Amino acid sequence: MSQKNEVYISVDVETSGPIPGEYSMLTIGACLVYEPDLVFSCELKPTSANADPEALAVAGLSLDRLAADGLAPDIGMKAFQSWIEKVAGADQRPVFVGLNAPFDWSFINYYFHCYLGSNPFGFTALDIKALYMGATGSSWGDTRSSQMAARLNSKLEGDHQALHDAQFQAELFRLIRAIKPEI
Repeated sequence: MSQKNEVYISVDVETSGPIPGEYSMLTIGACLVYEPDLVFSCELKPTSANADPEALAVAGLSLDRLAADGLAPDIGMKAFQSWIEKVAGADQRPVFVGLNAPFDWSFINYYFHCYLGSNPFGFTALDIKALYMGATGSSWGDTRSSQMAARLNSKLEGDHQALHDAQFQAELFRLIRAIKPEI
């Protein structure tokens, strides 16, 4: 059995609250880690009126505006799946990369399964926070993106706009991967 090459895809989402199913995924931003100008972005219609006002304020999103202007979730997820298939091609395995990947992946996984029946990323995600801990020996408390960015001298910064954050995360991932182990 041949093993496929991996294509790392940085993904960020903005949501209306902490858990899928009860709260809505509102925006998706994604880019190739090593080609961050190859991007995907969309806004989705909310699937529920449940919202944590703080979550909406941080991202500057409005459920009313997204209800009017966002894509239906099935359309948005189909577009995201098509983009993933296009950038990965038949010979590469897409790998979900996220900063606090468990959170973002949980929404992506839920929406892919709910609307399309499967997740092109499979059942795993690569977490940048855990990668950083392993590469630097830092504590969990030192894995905030602002601390990583300062230590790694990143050029970008996060702003809670999903595509911008995906590109920022991709830069952090590349900088962490460039750290040479002392073994």
